Amino acid sequence: MYINRYAADRIINGKILGTNGAIQRIRDGVSNGNIDTSTIVLKEPDRLDNIAGRFYGDGRLWWVIAACSGIGWWLQIPAGTRLVVPNDINQVMGAI
Repeated sequence: MYINRYAADRIINGKILGTNGAIQRIRDGVSNGNIDTSTIVLKEPDRLDNIAGRFYGDGRLWWVIAACSGIGWWLQIPAGTRLVVPNDINQVMGAI
């Protein structure tokens, strides 16, 4: 199941205005307990897209894990980094 992180953002003439609000809404959902999470430690040679594929069946949802973990870009994550992974992707969908 693919979730478009830009779907709820305001669009005028095909241009997205401001920052991606979905990321902030996900972070808020984690902070206020509306999104249940688990913590895992990234190991070599794992990547966020691999982890998203294991948890959600879709590697394109790597950005959800990045948002919950406070990571700006998935390529900059070294082994040993603690990741916050939502347990239920439907809770994420409800937050965005």
